[in-house]
Amino acid sequence: MAIDKIVIVGGGTAGWMAAATLSRLKKGRELSITLVESEAIGTVGVGEATIPPFVDFNQLLEIDEREMLAASQGSFKLGIQFVNWGAVGDSYIHPFGNYGYQIGAMSFHHVWHYMKTRGDNRPIQVFNAETMAAYFGKFARTADTKREDLPPINYAYHLDAGRYAAFLRKYAEGRGVVRQEGKVSDVTQHAETGDIASVTLEDGQVIGGDLFIDCSGFRGLLIEQTLKTGYEEWTHWLPCNRAVALPCNRDDGSPPAPFTRATAHSAGWQWQVPLQHRNGNGHVYCDAFMEADEATDILVGNLAGKPTADPNHLRFVTGRRKKFWNRNVVALGLSAGFMEPLESTSIHLINTGLTKLIAVLSLDGITDAQRETFNRLTGTEYRRIRDFLILHYNTTTRDDSEFWNYCRNMSVPDSLTERVALFQETGQIFREEDELFTETSWAAVMMGQGIDMKGHNAMAETLDMAATKSELDEIEKSIRFLVQHMPAHRDYLSKYCPAPPIA
Repeated sequence: MAIDKIVIVGGGTAGWMAAATLSRLKKGRELSITLVESEAIGTVGVGEATIPPFVDFNQLLEIDEREMLAASQGSFKLGIQFVNWGAVGDSYIHPFGNYGYQIGAMSFHHVWHYMKTRGDNRPIQVFNAETMAAYFGKFARTADTKREDLPPINYAYHLDAGRYAAFLRKYAEGRGVVRQEGKVSDVTQHAETGDIASVTLEDGQVIGGDLFIDCSGFRGLLIEQTLKTGYEEWTHWLPCNRAVALPCNRDDGSPPAPFTRATAHSAGWQWQVPLQHRNGNGHVYCDAFMEADEATDILVGNLAGKPTADPNHLRFVTGRRKKFWNRNVVALGLSAGFMEPLESTSIHLINTGLTKLIAVLSLDGITDAQRETFNRLTGTEYRRIRDFLILHYNTTTRDDSEFWNYCRNMSVPDSLTERVALFQETGQIFREEDELFTETSWAAVMMGQGIDMKGHNAMAETLDMAATKSELDEIEKSIRFLVQHMPAHRDYLSKYCPAPPIA
């Protein structure tokens, strides 16, 4: 059956990202797209930090970066700083760009390790432009330098998720998407196929569709409550199951940092996302090791200024739906699964879900091949992100609380055990297919968590010592020059995309 009507159930970031993306299908077609949401149902809105593929998402929609950042109180992000993870007092940055570049067909960390064994004691961080700019609070885009001999700058954004959703709503409605206010009170399925036929709102209005996008959040109104799809739980590996979120002012006068900060506490961790005129904050924790009041007190005691709202307490179960596309329903966002925001992958998974949907979707109808491909690729992506998140918890020396004792001693997936062991022995990291995290990402976190390379690629031993040292000197020099000539992040924002003060 041809797809003539698409219904998106739920708004928020996921719903309006879906609406904005699918609105592009309307060009030259008679296609109806309706988004159903209720002002009475709040959104979670904790995903205020993004990663570089999100820049591409906005470019694909031909969204003006300056306009979007100003509207969403946005700032730039060069990576994530992890504090107290490997051990209390430790700190490292997971950057968005690579360490150096390939030399002799080898990833840079192999060359760096070889030089380290020969007495070069420079930390690997000095060979990454994003890390050095982050440390000094600087920012500039590659397009600003107009120098091909300098390393590129990879970045993402910090956003007010609610304001970004409102921005996309205006975008989508301008391209023919119809927003329908109301709560869904009933869901009707086709008697023969079991597909969703329509949703009924509390006022009695019936909205039929051929394809439904479930963006209803943790409830999974269509994918779970109606279709009983099932859920694969991962809390034995990622035990945090609660969060408290709280925005605040920056009363200390500090500038917005060009990075997200994740600070580990005794039973979880705290995020700090600097927007132009405030910070987004939250404390993710495990209720088996900490009470809600204690988690809130820790959060409030580590804010940069006065809170601007009441604490928002959230419950979640880390994991994923057993199917992301079931019958004629595609789940996006929290209805598809929950991966805690440690590596800012929440919005990314909406983005890639939409990318895969657009890639396999045919408006001539839905086939088993489309569903199976979508489910297989999405499941693989979730598993690989899962392993990367587990890495942060498991590879720690912390023994100061029962929570960290549990994380340090828990069994982990064989896929992660193998990857860590290979890195320790040889420094080798194999990326499979198009997985999200790069070699630099894995190397940065493993070394940051205290996992040392015992060896490196054997081909490094064939490098000319003097020539290699000279090449590393030039890399460090070019990064130092680039960072020295960057403006402060706050100054860049005030000129490039100033947001109006928050009322």
